Amino acid sequence: MDLRRKPIRKVPHGNFESIYYRSFTSYNQFPSLIDTMTTEPIKNLETFENPQPGRNYTIRIETPEFTCLCPKTGQPDFANITLEYIPKHACIELKSLKLYYWSYRNQGAFHEAVTNQILNDIVDAIQPNFMRVNAEFWVRGGIATTVIAEHRNPDWQPDDLITLP
Repeated sequence: MDLRRKPIRKVPHGNFESIYYRSFTSYNQFPSLIDTMTTEPIKNLETFENPQPGRNYTIRIETPEFTCLCPKTGQPDFANITLEYIPKHACIELKSLKLYYWSYRNQGAFHEAVTNQILNDIVDAIQPNFMRVNAEFWVRGGIATTVIAEHRNPDWQPDDLITLP
């Protein structure tokens, strides 16, 4: 029996049935992976070691479905958040970032406050050389808001800009 394929659902269709499989590399590891999955919002940001700490490179993360609540009306506010950073020793783990963003879904916050809080929390977690959070909130009441917040490590010097022909 191939241990990399395990049926997860059988659907009858008259005289035959469809069997849906989940692929995994190790039968022994598969149950523990399910046990550690979370579907709840969290405020803890997980990190991992920067694989190229001696190189200045940019990580850009687009999140088009950020949601928080207007602190005045309680109505939902939607935003596209672009996170750009040059890592130093650590990088942000994407699933924990998604669950972190999700924690704002039922929280009332002004656009300026939530953008700066996101910057502060992520900077505290990974101490990047440079980070920019660009939050483009959707139009509400005929007004669109964009908030841009930045952090720069005072000991870091960016590379010279290269202009290509």
